[in-house]
Amino acid sequence: MTGSPRLSLRIDLSNGARLGPGKAQLLSLIEEHGSIRAAGAAMGMSYRRAWLLADEINRMFREPSIFTRHGGKSGGGAGLTAFGETLLKACRRMDAESRKALSVDLDWLQSMQAVDFVAEGRKADDEG
Repeated sequence: MTGSPRLSLRIDLSNGARLGPGKAQLLSLIEEHGSIRAAGAAMGMSYRRAWLLADEINRMFREPSIFTRHGGKSGGGAGLTAFGETLLKACRRMDAESRKALSVDLDWLQSMQAVDFVAEGRKADDEG
């Protein structure tokens, strides 16, 4: 195993919604590809699963994060609303700040891990 320990930031909101790396990645890929279908495919998920996740993201906050355009002459697609762009920036900033704040402890954990330990259910050569 190489590299540093991975840190995942998940925020549990008081309304029961959860905002974590998967939803942030979906937002990022929708922004990049202009499509929920393409974003889902890039994450290895079905269009239905990606659409349900995008719908959930839109219902989590007072404002929607994702807009869709129906097909036609100009074609369909999706993108981020102004709120969605702000939300994605906030996710990226919180992730970066948490990594920065915990870097010393993460480095210490890395230095203290048992080299020959393999977690139950994982192969020694697994990355994830």
